[in-house]
Amino acid sequence: MSTLQAITLDQVVDTDRYPLSDPGSTEAQAVVARARHELATVGCTVLPDFVRPSLHEVLRQECATLAPQAYFDVETVNVYNIAVDADLPEDHPGRRPLRRGNAFVARDRIPEGALIARLHGHPVFQRFVADCFGLPRLHELADPLSGLVLNVVRPGMEHPWHFDTNEYTVSMLTQQAEAGGEFEYCPNIRCAEDERFDAVRDVLDGSAGGERLPLRPGDLQLFKGRYSLHRVSPVEGAVARHSAIFAYSERPGVIGSVARTRQLFGRVLPEHLAAEGRAVRSDRLLD
Repeated sequence: MSTLQAITLDQVVDTDRYPLSDPGSTEAQAVVARARHELATVGCTVLPDFVRPSLHEVLRQECATLAPQAYFDVETVNVYNIAVDADLPEDHPGRRPLRRGNAFVARDRIPEGALIARLHGHPVFQRFVADCFGLPRLHELADPLSGLVLNVVRPGMEHPWHFDTNEYTVSMLTQQAEAGGEFEYCPNIRCAEDERFDAVRDVLDGSAGGERLPLRPGDLQLFKGRYSLHRVSPVEGAVARHSAIFAYSERPGVIGSVARTRQLFGRVLPEHLAAEGRAVRSDRLLD
């Protein structure tokens, strides 16, 4: 049995600071109000030391043990994660090649007793996250591989500029790089009605920059990654950067496409094949 299986949610999360089990309290309402304000204005909010500092090393060790199971495949991609040879205009930002060197540990490689798995599936945690995003509820992705992942960025690698498929992104740094590996983002650079290709092109050209967000292990980050261009800068030194990504959707039953799943994990499962062609999108954005 994992040490964490005997630990309650209140012992894992700093519930004095973040009273998840008492959403009607003044303290909880203040946390949610701040998160909603920051998500509405800058597209991102961070809850420092969401996991109690006394468990930061346990969090790091559990995820470091999982990291060797990540699927590594350095590849050339673009900011929209569509085919790099897609028929696009000459000046389209989707024609700019980017080197993706990060890797993912799939959901089916993460033990149910691991801290990140217990948080991801806990209904009180899910309700709290939904409240922060101003939603009546969130559903775990039905995808057996991408519902919960560990993102691994080894020294010398980076997770280049991209948009998320899901509008709501929840993540937690579990191991910090010695240097580099910084999270950078351009808040609300596009919207559901406008891709704003010129603004995206300016970032890729280096004529416009993003915001740098300091993150520490145990911090919970809530982010509108569908509309905010973002990246993890190249990792320097000898220590890899690890972060857990908790995937949720407003709709139940969401499963990733065969092509995208194979790109990220090097494999697909029967669930992906069965769901192919039945994806429902909330907008017509490229990715």
